[in-house]
Amino acid sequence: MESVNIKELNDRIQRESSFVDILTMEMNKVIVGQKHLVENLLIGLLANGHILLEGVPGLAKTLAINTLASAVDAKFSRIQFTPDLLPADVIGTMIYSQKSEQFQIRKGPVFANFVLADGINRSPAKVQSALLEAMQERQVTIGDQTFKLPEPFLVMATQNPIEQEGTYPLPEAQVDRFMLKVVVTYPKKEEEKLIIRMNNSGEFPKASPVMKPEDIVRARSVVRDVYMDEKIERYIVDIVYATRTPGDYNLGKLANLISYGASPRASISLSMASKAYAFIKRRGYVIPEDVRAVCNEVLRHRIGLTYEAEAENVTTENIISEIINAVEVP
Repeated sequence: MESVNIKELNDRIQRESSFVDILTMEMNKVIVGQKHLVENLLIGLLANGHILLEGVPGLAKTLAINTLASAVDAKFSRIQFTPDLLPADVIGTMIYSQKSEQFQIRKGPVFANFVLADGINRSPAKVQSALLEAMQERQVTIGDQTFKLPEPFLVMATQNPIEQEGTYPLPEAQVDRFMLKVVVTYPKKEEEKLIIRMNNSGEFPKASPVMKPEDIVRARSVVRDVYMDEKIERYIVDIVYATRTPGDYNLGKLANLISYGASPRASISLSMASKAYAFIKRRGYVIPEDVRAVCNEVLRHRIGLTYEAEAENVTTENIISEIINAVEVP
């Protein structure tokens, strides 16, 4: 690509990404700290990918998603997942109307721009599978009719890692459909003092709408235009391949720790998330640092660990950092 084109593209991305700062500021009015969480919510939103948030209760996971929906002025719905939830409670169902003497379709809460699946691992497999079509095809089938979901459509699911009672592990096929898995951590001491002060004052700031859903759809097409060099593509493929055949990258010691590697969906997600990260950083091209910045979130739920790895307390994060250190940077 000619340097002139890159310069033009860079200027265009600089202009088009100006809303990122406004949106981040609006979210920071409500969310104290959690910079990493806010950044990843924006990456998911711009890269058209669903997000799985994992963290102990009380870390503002639900609040962050709610705030994002308010700032974008989008339709938001929250589904509280419970063991007795039915697929119809998520996608909707057909109900008989005595007045018209025929069945009518009642759409479920999944028909929104932002869907919060709260405690997603609390529901059995049949409810999880009801979400699959919505997440992958962006459509829902009720009876013999298929309905398109609104644009943008984003599922943000939360799960609590410490609670095992009454939970169902998510099927691999569904976990793979989440572009990012973000682990939410505790706030810093100074941030926690600020949280206490805000709660004691009783005056909770609210996010004002600063964007429209159409703006997000337009921004997504700009994100796709972010330039990615062939060397960066090769770098992404190498990282993903190292999870499948670690021996080829002088990582033979990982072979007994990985039961299965990342799917091609990981490569797609890694490239899209890298472009979105470059866009957030107001840059018109992807550099290796962008790939490394999103690597943990994209890969941590896509690598299967063996019993040996679990016995040795090896986490997917350990494996990802080994791979990033071993794979040659372009």
